[in-house]
Amino acid sequence: QVQLVESGGGLVQAGGSLRLSCAASGSTLGINSMGWYRQAPGKQRDLVAVITTGRNTNYADSVKGRFTISRDNAKNTVYLQMNSLKPEDTAVYYCNAKRIIGIVVDYWGQGTQVTVSS
Repeated sequence: QVQLVESGGGLVQAGGSLRLSCAASGSTLGINSMGWYRQAPGKQRDLVAVITTGRNTNYADSVKGRFTISRDNAKNTVYLQMNSLKPEDTAVYYCNAKRIIGIVVDYWGQGTQVTVSS
């Protein structure tokens, strides 16, 4: 099992910045990628950004140029630097880790609230 603990959410004004962190523990060997998803009230959970162990990254179009994902493999930690935040970025942000062993096994954090006021 893999445990994911997020931190760094909060309330910020539009145009501001926040940095989310997600620390993984447990059976982290073999984790292929880590990333962030978000879910706004009444909406589905969507990918925000993902980074592989080789540090290849992928971003949702809505956050390109504003958010940056990074990881510290030695600390099993992934970060999401969020700049130029907009009210539409308001959501619960979930950390995700994927292990691909023939099938994809997903692990999720408990979520952290990000609220951007206009």
